[in-house]
Amino acid sequence: MFDNQNIRLRYLRTLERIRSFLLSKKSREFLIFLFFVFVSFSFWLLQVLNDDYETELSIPVRMKNVPENVVLTSELPSEIKIGVKDRGTVLVNYLWGQTFYPLTIDFSEYSDKGNQVRIPTTSLMKKVSSQLNQSTKLSVIRPDTLEFIYTKGTAKKIPVRLCGEVSAERQYYISDIHCSPDSVQVYAPKAILDTITAAYTYPVEMKEISDTTRQRVSIAPVKGARFIPDYSDVTLMVDVYAEKTVEVPIVGINFPEDKLLRTFPSKAQIVFQVGLSKFMEVDADDFLVVVDYQELMKSKGVKCKVELKTAPQEVKHIRVNPQETDYIIEQKIEVR
Repeated sequence: MFDNQNIRLRYLRTLERIRSFLLSKKSREFLIFLFFVFVSFSFWLLQVLNDDYETELSIPVRMKNVPENVVLTSELPSEIKIGVKDRGTVLVNYLWGQTFYPLTIDFSEYSDKGNQVRIPTTSLMKKVSSQLNQSTKLSVIRPDTLEFIYTKGTAKKIPVRLCGEVSAERQYYISDIHCSPDSVQVYAPKAILDTITAAYTYPVEMKEISDTTRQRVSIAPVKGARFIPDYSDVTLMVDVYAEKTVEVPIVGINFPEDKLLRTFPSKAQIVFQVGLSKFMEVDADDFLVVVDYQELMKSKGVKCKVELKTAPQEVKHIRVNPQETDYIIEQKIEVR
């Protein structure tokens, strides 16, 4: 109870101090001074706003009566900008008071103009001017031409192509790139549709990644074409490298039928790096190590050169040991 009474007394004392200050002579003089400042500012503002100024306004753009079988592949801008000149009081009303009705384009009026329609904004001056005061001067409209492109159901399915730069950290590699969806529908007039073979994404940059990464990437627009959907979810599969060694027999190729190659050693050691997911799948049978008879005949050395002829695509940093080996060429004996 004591606390409540104490708060009430402080509140009443504060009100009394404020009342005393407002009723004092100095306070009255200060309030009168503020009143005359406000009146002076108001007269100054009215004088300033009575002059002519220029400003830029935005008017929304809408389209109506679009048939169900029509797909707009390049739509109208959402708004146009107009430059106007008038007294400041009128412009303030435009900026803060008046709401402009959308500039409506009737598709049916242009359906016989072809797939690519261009509307000069000068032809829309009447619609714009009807929303302005008679004293307002319309100086410029941007853009100076409205354009839209459409097609009546002409479409095809095209693959998605990822653009950009992706890389993995050291000892890692990107084992697979998956796009979902991996293809999209593109709608466009036939002349444009025939030139589109793939949907390319906006350039992406993902460097030194060490784990599976997913990112939604938008399809880069093409003028006059519309992609559905206009994005793809890109997944970068990352795997870690492991080193593996296999022994592969050395085989002679292009040798005459009556000659036989023997090398010492008879096998080559292949050391390579492969992702852990493929480690058990890659073995010696996936490699082919050869000595070419034609190259051997050209060589004047005492050893033959060992060449890796075939290797799986998923292996990297391959080393062959030895790179040269001793050999003999034997004459085959025909058994009768």
